[in-house]
Amino acid sequence: MTILIKGGTVISSTGADLAEVLVDGETIVALLSPGSDLAVSAEGGAEKVIDATDRYVIPGGVDVHTHMSLEAGGSVSSDDFDTGTKAAAWGGTTTIVDFAAQTFGENVRECYDARLAEADGECHIDYSFHMVLGDVNDASLKEMDLLVNEGVTSFKLFMAYPGVLMSDDGQILRAMQQAAGNGGLIMMHAENGLAIDVLAEQAFERGETGPVNHGYVRRAEFESEATHRAIQLAKVGAAPLYIVHMSASEALEQVAIARNNGANVFAETCPQYLYFNLEDHLDQEGFDGAKYVCSTPLRTKHEHHQDDLWTGLRTNDLSVVSTDHCPFCMKEQKDLGINDFRSIPNGIGGVEHRMDMIYQGVTQGEISLARWVELCSTTPARMMGLYPKKGVLQPGSDADIVVYNPNHSWTISVDNHHMNLDYSAYEGITVPGKVETVLSRGKVIVEDETYSGGKGHGQFVRRGLSSYLI
Repeated sequence: MTILIKGGTVISSTGADLAEVLVDGETIVALLSPGSDLAVSAEGGAEKVIDATDRYVIPGGVDVHTHMSLEAGGSVSSDDFDTGTKAAAWGGTTTIVDFAAQTFGENVRECYDARLAEADGECHIDYSFHMVLGDVNDASLKEMDLLVNEGVTSFKLFMAYPGVLMSDDGQILRAMQQAAGNGGLIMMHAENGLAIDVLAEQAFERGETGPVNHGYVRRAEFESEATHRAIQLAKVGAAPLYIVHMSASEALEQVAIARNNGANVFAETCPQYLYFNLEDHLDQEGFDGAKYVCSTPLRTKHEHHQDDLWTGLRTNDLSVVSTDHCPFCMKEQKDLGINDFRSIPNGIGGVEHRMDMIYQGVTQGEISLARWVELCSTTPARMMGLYPKKGVLQPGSDADIVVYNPNHSWTISVDNHHMNLDYSAYEGITVPGKVETVLSRGKVIVEDETYSGGKGHGQFVRRGLSSYLI
């Protein structure tokens, strides 16, 4: 189908322009000047015309940190590839990068193939995978090279979760050296897991079992220390480093220092760290704080974490906003830890709300429209080897397009979200803008509050090397 999106303001990472977007099949074929002979001709020949007057036209969101059907904490995240990618589409995200995970004693290739098969035919939008290395050894290091050649160009390591996923410094260094040779990107969960477990056990022995203790024991100092250590290891290993879900000012400071010294170090944050805090959310009465248990944890509002994170988004010390989407229902999932905060499955569901919540930062004066698109679409695509196929509206790119209405105010609720989750962490938040129309590779999948996509439309995307490295 040929589609013309007319009358809107096209927002890119470099600014705003009045332009009409012409789509033919799955790709964008032209950006046309409104009223030009080419635009008039295109409108006459298009099979469908979408009126985007008074709307923003932006590239589809690229969320490079999601966890569909993740086994964790004695449970499995409540969104699978079907429900999770459909919810993402409703929220204007048209590409996700999820994870295939190898744990200790497992074979990397077998784990990756199993994950690939799990997603096949289930996704509503395009998808790819990072590879989690939970057992760094000679065999897994060799597999890194093979996976890079197959379009899996990023590898996640953990400094937390001893005995399950945590790698020691020697293993981390070896993986970084391997990535330096094959061009891959090392992603790091940077928390000092051994120290966290000491404080967690001590808290439990004192009878401090409620959800808020999750935040107390996962101290900001442990995130900062691990971030510093990861940066130093990456310096020795000569590998690019991407720190995931950054929440603490002290950790961000370590990234800023490294970047100021010219290091290939990057970091992401997530909407929950920009809007939620320990006192008002994690420390709710009873067990309700479990809704906000995630790692890294929410930080105290009495320090300047949120202000510093917004500053980092403006200065590019924080380059990407992802969700770390990992939802667990309160009933029969989060309540596994009702008597012990250590057993609460870690994660917040947010894949549907990222574009809206970061747009709220635009209306609050924290970031510009161009920066909104850069953080949520363009830079994630560049960082993870998806650009220019994804993350940009230009001829030859996939027709992943969102028409966004900045004049439609609405309130987020469990009653209107599409995630497979029995609560909303964002309950009651009024957002001054809304996704109206979504195209995925030229197919209209959201329009007029109606969903017309379907599982199986989403395709696996082989990624190249990052085009964002210094």
